Amino acid sequence: MNKKKIIIVFFLSLVLIVIYFGNFYKKKLDSKSETSKIENIENIESSNLLSELNFSSKDDKGNEYSLLAKEGEIDFENNNIIFLKKIKAIIKLKNSEEILISSDFGKYNTENSDTIFSKNVLILYLNNRVNSDYLEFSINKNLMTISKDVSLSSHEYTINADVIEMDINTKKVEIFMLDGLKKVKIKSIK
Repeated sequence: MNKKKIIIVFFLSLVLIVIYFGNFYKKKLDSKSETSKIENIENIESSNLLSELNFSSKDDKGNEYSLLAKEGEIDFENNNIIFLKKIKAIIKLKNSEEILISSDFGKYNTENSDTIFSKNVLILYLNNRVNSDYLEFSINKNLMTISKDVSLSSHEYTINADVIEMDINTKKVEIFMLDGLKKVKIKSIK
């Protein structure tokens, strides 16, 4: 009987030791896992690079705005700002044709969808093609301001100016020069 007690005590001790070290080892693994999770979260938070971005918004009048970008970088100083590369945008105006926009670079505000397009800006609307180096678009203000080396062309004419402004609701377009002494250049193609 003494041998039985010794064997039972031995097995109970062995079970307790296994349970103790098993829990200790598991806590150590959980601790390592938690550390790696924290490191991963820190890496994600310190990384501000994004790829294949897609933004959409709609105003209360039914106009829709969609933007696609190949790459983006979140501004560390203002998380609502994203600097973009290789942008394509579509403005779907209610009761009108779509406006297509592309550019090499841009700046997008995630709070209000305001967008600045820069370098090799191309705008296609109706039968018009506008080239420039800068475009500011605000769906909330219903305003598109095109500037810097602006050239508008259609089948009938070309226009060179400093600025073209378009109210996207009324479709009213203003074309002007910044210097009041200079004139907008209009050339007939026909």
